[in-house]
Amino acid sequence: MQNSLSNNKSNIQTGSNEAHLERKLKTRHLSMIAIGGTIGTGLFLASGSIINTAGPGGAVVAYLIAGIMVYFLMTSLGEMAAFIPVTGSFSTYTSRFVDPALGFAIGWNYWYNNAIVVALELAASALIMKYWLPDVPGIIWSVLFLTLIFGLNILSVKGYGESEYWFAIIKVITIVIFIIVGILMIFGIMSGSAGGFENFTKGEAPFKGGVLSILGVFMIVGFSFTGTELVGITAGESENPEKHIPRAIKQIFWRILLFYILAIIVIGFLINYNDPRLLNSDIENVAMSPFTLVFQNGGIAVAASIMNAVILTSVLSAGNSAMYGASRVLWVLAEEGKAPAFLKKLNTGGIPVNAIYISTLIGMAAFLTSLFGEGAVYTWLLNAAGLSGFLSWLGISITHYRFRKAYIAQGRNLKQLPYVSKFFPLGPILSTVLCIVTILGQNYSAFTGAEIDWYGVLVSYIGLPLFLLLYLGYKIIKKTKMVPLQEANFNRK
Repeated sequence: MQNSLSNNKSNIQTGSNEAHLERKLKTRHLSMIAIGGTIGTGLFLASGSIINTAGPGGAVVAYLIAGIMVYFLMTSLGEMAAFIPVTGSFSTYTSRFVDPALGFAIGWNYWYNNAIVVALELAASALIMKYWLPDVPGIIWSVLFLTLIFGLNILSVKGYGESEYWFAIIKVITIVIFIIVGILMIFGIMSGSAGGFENFTKGEAPFKGGVLSILGVFMIVGFSFTGTELVGITAGESENPEKHIPRAIKQIFWRILLFYILAIIVIGFLINYNDPRLLNSDIENVAMSPFTLVFQNGGIAVAASIMNAVILTSVLSAGNSAMYGASRVLWVLAEEGKAPAFLKKLNTGGIPVNAIYISTLIGMAAFLTSLFGEGAVYTWLLNAAGLSGFLSWLGISITHYRFRKAYIAQGRNLKQLPYVSKFFPLGPILSTVLCIVTILGQNYSAFTGAEIDWYGVLVSYIGLPLFLLLYLGYKIIKKTKMVPLQEANFNRK
């Protein structure tokens, strides 16, 4: 029998004999989606405040721990996605191997998060363009970029893959050049005087504030890595998932090590953690980005303009990926009867058009709330989405643990898996613990004062009760139970 995975089109049907999700994403697409999804404003801008808070050594430790956690998560996701390559993968896996109610909550949580990210990136794009054209109303740029993102997603999955590939290439080249320039400056080859290692140990460095500071920045560091899980979402549209997904997963660890850890070390060597400019780095002040500062110190006069352009591509990439992730998860929720049936519609090119329309409308509506009432509604929407990435990761780690247990319980041979996570059960257990600690401890300071900061608690943790409401609501209405290991569904469609 011909392997169904070798077909150019997915076997997931929509009720039509013609429309299918199409398998058009190549290895290079998946590899760049995996790494490009993680490189963004979290690294280019937020890294400065992280170094300022935890010191250069604390920042390196935080990024290293988060990188290891993400690598374990991706090996877990890779094992499942290579064997069962379905679109919207981890919500489907959670329904099959843990509990349909949890899969429902994970899916809607991930869709909501991505729809809000689209709105966030539209707002960010308007601020970035003010650097060059301050007199042009920001909403014009937001509408223009929303049209671009919508077009890239509605035309074809290959269009999404190609755009993400080139967006990622720009970011990767920037970081490689940054690391080379930084190393040359450390040894005095470009700057005239050796940067040396003084900044790494000056004052309270390298570990300012100790363990609590590392915990305090871990949530921000973790958000810098969100987007890596998109490699699992793309499984249903990969040309050869059995081959391409393991290859993309294997590259993640070394790329995280190169692009994140080396970049943070370079910044720590060249910029004092007490430099007040590090705290002023944000989307409206790209000139204070640690990347901009290092380039300027290396004699690159147009560094701020270059970094503004790179950050613009990062924002567009994030919005592009968010639209893709939102539409695919919404489509698969409809396929599984967990969302309205009209969202299952695919056009002849295999694009879930109605899911894209709805995700675009929600993203646009959320963006418009940022323009009224001083953005109060928009701020609450963002806060509600704040924990979504970690909740999705928590779902992945728990699901992989159950996946492997069910696989063995049903007498299956691990050698038949296209990709096997070498770190089971350590990987999913460690990832689960770190995700829970991060979710519960993201605003621990709200509980440590003389009185509990209830407003701070509400702002930080509002996403958690919303997630529990989705989970418990579905569980009560549908009366779902945890899936027994012997009954877990390993159908590869």
